Amino acid sequence: MQTVATETLEKLLALRGILARMGKVLIAFSGGVDSTFLLKVAHEVLDGNVLAVTATSKTYPEEEVTFATKVAAEMGVSHLLIETKELENEVFVNNPPNRCFTCKEELFGTLRGIARERGIPHVLDGTNYDDRLDFRPGRQAAKQIGIRSPLLEAKLTKQEIRLLSKEMGLPTWDKPSMACFASRIPYGEGITLEKLAQVEMAERYIKSLGYRTVRVRHHGEIARIEVPPEDFPSLLDVRERLLGTFKSFGFTYVVLDLAGFRSGSMNEALSRRSREALGGPLVGKAEKEAA
Repeated sequence: MQTVATETLEKLLALRGILARMGKVLIAFSGGVDSTFLLKVAHEVLDGNVLAVTATSKTYPEEEVTFATKVAAEMGVSHLLIETKELENEVFVNNPPNRCFTCKEELFGTLRGIARERGIPHVLDGTNYDDRLDFRPGRQAAKQIGIRSPLLEAKLTKQEIRLLSKEMGLPTWDKPSMACFASRIPYGEGITLEKLAQVEMAERYIKSLGYRTVRVRHHGEIARIEVPPEDFPSLLDVRERLLGTFKSFGFTYVVLDLAGFRSGSMNEALSRRSREALGGPLVGKAEKEAA
């Protein structure tokens, strides 16, 4: 790991120490960059005293669950799949700005129950040090239920996690960030299986064209596409195919967001005061970077 800064290696050492003191852990494992890195380090430190649990739901791509299962198997980690029922929760379906709290409350409560049954004292998630600057109501649920976030505790940033993941040979080191399909629907607009299916089909289609980073935001009859600005020219080259395919999914209008891809763009409609009231940071990520 000669290419890794000393400060980052010290954080990795701190992470290993945190995990060693826990002894036995259950990890909320999505197969994303952060949770895969956490699972790898925990497995190295704790060996067989690690259980990875992945939640399946209509709000999350099936291929992500398949990927998580494959990664856990290759690591040799005990892995459990559970099904969450957030679409049966009226609060979640109504899609308030703190929707993620409702979802994480169910998930973490379920994980805590599994851990208790198996004699596992600690439940962990993959929250990293950068996440503290973002609007994440789910963090409130984690705190209330007593979920630990070792990457945050060790102050490991997303960039550092990607770099360390690359050095470790993890397949997720350059994997684009992923969020549940419910995050593609504006707050206050009801979440339905039909909308989730439209989003999933639309994003899968664009990815089939070779694009790795994409969000399709669902605004009723309008599909708002977010890709990195450097992908604009090539995406416009397939404009006619894209229009026809999206209309077959049920969209009437298809637009390209000129601001480009950014995680959590639906949060832009929330005021700073609203974020604070709902448990978000005092300073949002975009405001922090602009300061």
